[in-house]
Amino acid sequence: MVHSTLVRLTANEVGMTARAVLDALTPLVQDLSHDLPDDERYRRLLSSLRALFPADAAALLRLDGDTLAPLAIDGLSSDTLGRRFRVSEHPRFEQLLSRPEPTRFAADSDLPDPYDGLVQGVDGKLEVHDCLGCPLFVRGRPWGLLTLDALDPARFDTVDMASLQAFLSLAAATVSVVERIDSLARTSEAERSRAEAYRQASSQGSREMIGSSEAHKHLVEEIEVVASSDLTVLVTGETGVGKELVAGAIHALSSRSGKPLISLNCAALPDTLVESELFGHVRGAFSGASADRRGKFELADGGTLFLDEVGELPLAVQAKLLRVLQNGQLQRIGSDHEHQVDVRLIAATNRDLAEEVRSGRFRADLYHRLSVYPLCVPPLRERGRDVLLLAGFFIEENRSRLGLLSIRLSADAQAALLRYTWPGNVRELEHLIGRSALKALATNRERRRILTLTAADLALSARISEEDDAAPDHAAPPSAERDFRSAVTAFERNMVLDALARQNQNWAAVARELGLDRANLNRLAKRLGLK
Repeated sequence: MVHSTLVRLTANEVGMTARAVLDALTPLVQDLSHDLPDDERYRRLLSSLRALFPADAAALLRLDGDTLAPLAIDGLSSDTLGRRFRVSEHPRFEQLLSRPEPTRFAADSDLPDPYDGLVQGVDGKLEVHDCLGCPLFVRGRPWGLLTLDALDPARFDTVDMASLQAFLSLAAATVSVVERIDSLARTSEAERSRAEAYRQASSQGSREMIGSSEAHKHLVEEIEVVASSDLTVLVTGETGVGKELVAGAIHALSSRSGKPLISLNCAALPDTLVESELFGHVRGAFSGASADRRGKFELADGGTLFLDEVGELPLAVQAKLLRVLQNGQLQRIGSDHEHQVDVRLIAATNRDLAEEVRSGRFRADLYHRLSVYPLCVPPLRERGRDVLLLAGFFIEENRSRLGLLSIRLSADAQAALLRYTWPGNVRELEHLIGRSALKALATNRERRRILTLTAADLALSARISEEDDAAPDHAAPPSAERDFRSAVTAFERNMVLDALARQNQNWAAVARELGLDRANLNRLAKRLGLK
């Protein structure tokens, strides 16, 4: 029943009430144009409600089917947010939802109150109190309820219904704004997900695995064997050997090829963002989280997730990754809800993860989960004449880019390519060909349509001579392992120092010249004592 006792207001009281309403509603109107988390909008809404209409407790509940879920509370015990009220089991909620106007229950109503015992600071069941509820409508449909409760049975006798209706209109607008923002965020996230999937699919499809050496053929055979399964694969190998290309080949040959292949370089992100990138976050989970965002696992649902440089993951994230691998369930940052995903995982690293486990930098249980099927990608120096096949592939890419009829390799250039040990592997070869072709074209004044790359254009002679100086004499007895390691270390140090001199101590430029990831170059420099 609607309580009909209203107190007649004087003109002065009416003016004071109007000012109070204006003071309470103005901040809410201003909030409509601000970017705020949902829970903060709702908190401010209830705060203004209680300031305008004195009550001991207030709540905003959203209707989901036959259930009301509290989204925000003020004056009720915190566990109220975890409750779900089935409307059919609460007659007061049924009445509130059945009428378009606000409803006030009589103090002696025998209908049980859903908030009995939940008002903060009060023990036991509340026998008598004042209760007022208002339905909220969004786009003409019932969205939920606003409720006010007071311990004093006459607290709402002086409520101005016109002011309450004005507040309800603004509350509905607030809810509508939240709904619209969430809808736009979901649409934006879906578009971003599709764009990322298309981008990664196109980048994977533009490259193929090229080679005819026995080492390459063995790798291809291993890929074909494991691709037909759903086993987790750990791809190992030196920097620049093409581990991402291997992951793409496994996905393309698998039953998941029609689904996305999503990649994440774990070394390219600060520790604070890795968890969000993997598992996603909800709006307001941390500073800057202005919208819900799905992580890489959800984007790869049904397909394959490739984690490059997995050895760089922080230990805390490793524990959460292990949980997802064990049961396929994940939680976005800031969310209590679990998501089930079906993802085939391929991980890659240039680290010795077994040694990382022994050193305590990588979890042993995660290592065993990742290395169900290990695949080692051979370095370029072990692939013989594959270097010429790959050089031809990169030359053709540059020929098209530079608008030339043909680019050829001279005999001495081919010999130089075969002699070089390629510490940066295929990535170094790719960058070398692109750089050499561009320089050769720039120095060719006639700009011929057919360009010949010589050993001088490749500028590998200095590196080869350094390598020969550092290498042991093949006629001599084999060196001890530490001597070999010392020679390799000296060779690496000389390469980095020479590149630093050429690039004026610019580490980013050195990384580009050597064909190394910046993070890998930083680790190498620290190991060599250069940083």
